[in-house]
Amino acid sequence: MTETGSRKTSRDHFPPSSGPQAATDTAASPAPSDGLPAIGGHQASLDGVRAIAAFAVLLFHVSIETGTALRTGFVGGLLARGEVGVPIFFTLSGLLLYRPWAQATLESRPDPDPKNYLWKRFFRIIPAYWLVVSVALLLWAEGHRGDIWTWAEMLLLIQNYDVGHWWFGLGPKGLAQMWSLSVEVAFYLTLPIMAAVLRAYATRAGTTSVAVRAKRLLTGLAAFGALSYVYTIFEFHPDYRPWMNIWLPRSWTFFVPGMMIAVISVWARAEDGLARRLTHGIQASTGTLWLIAGLAYVIAATPVTGARFLGIDGMWTGLFELALYTIVAFCLVAPAALQPEGPGFVRSLVGNRVMSYLGRISYGVFLWQFVVLYVWYAFTGQQNWTGDLLLNFVPVAAISVLIAHLTYRFVEEPARRLVRYVSPRPGSIVPEAPFEPAP
Repeated sequence: MTETGSRKTSRDHFPPSSGPQAATDTAASPAPSDGLPAIGGHQASLDGVRAIAAFAVLLFHVSIETGTALRTGFVGGLLARGEVGVPIFFTLSGLLLYRPWAQATLESRPDPDPKNYLWKRFFRIIPAYWLVVSVALLLWAEGHRGDIWTWAEMLLLIQNYDVGHWWFGLGPKGLAQMWSLSVEVAFYLTLPIMAAVLRAYATRAGTTSVAVRAKRLLTGLAAFGALSYVYTIFEFHPDYRPWMNIWLPRSWTFFVPGMMIAVISVWARAEDGLARRLTHGIQASTGTLWLIAGLAYVIAATPVTGARFLGIDGMWTGLFELALYTIVAFCLVAPAALQPEGPGFVRSLVGNRVMSYLGRISYGVFLWQFVVLYVWYAFTGQQNWTGDLLLNFVPVAAISVLIAHLTYRFVEEPARRLVRYVSPRPGSIVPEAPFEPAP
């Protein structure tokens, strides 16, 4: 979404993002079991899902800059909802980050070390992010380049909580999409607490039953997801407070489906029963679930989620948006996440080499896309909300991929390896984010 034409503050670019890379975690994966999903290691299918989400968001932003998404009609409505990539990234974050905690709870093992986990998150996202922030502020912050507070809140990703900022929209020029990364970071910081609460509930009364613990985790997660809808109601009562749209509680409903998928995958590998039947059912219904995701997306492109780019029309349109985007994210991610180990149709479709590569560099695509877009518009002499969609999307996407590749190779990967200097504990379980290279 552009900084000057956003429909609503909660409906903009990714991040995300959970933010927004390859599906990995360092939890040890059990020996392969026929028809059961992986709960560790690299899942190439999730790379492809991440790539789809990343380029849907890029297309969304370019379609706004060209004005295509602002036009009336069905196509304009579909393009205007490309922001659904953000909830998809958040769902991937919930899945990949929470899975080691779910595994620890169900297998009665110690939780991941929060210190290692947080250091890993820092080195994974912050160095590349700081590079982009520096470039954008030096290019376009103009009279605010020397403003220490502007630098501090952008570098620390706390801009979402400044309701009296100087910029128009969700961030300074070139950085508006970073609101979703701020939400991701809030999720990173609160996940260990959230996981501890869920574990305490799952293991109360000293139960050792995997099924009982899993069902309690799912119940607790459902409660967290429901809080997003309660929170949205309070955005409008007694008065509408739009800044609440970009705070973490409103996005819990997007993180929770991924966390639920994590619980189901671990439970299915731990014992036969309900979880395995559910897993096999999802595996066998991939086409149906993806069709449901597509239909939910089409419904979201209608006025049921409100008018485009004019702010949330009301409480009900906000609630419909949450529900529909949650359906899209779950139905798209679940089949890819719960596929059995080894080759298969889903992996060949969304986990092939090209899709996996695009998924690995997707964080860079997310970070650089507005810088590339605005530099491209300046180079071509175009004005906001004008231009041909295809003739702008192709070069912007190509340049974004090139810069993302270089950032991944020379910034992200070297920075990620620095974690061994501050987090040396061997054998510790450190969950990965959906931007973890193999995101």
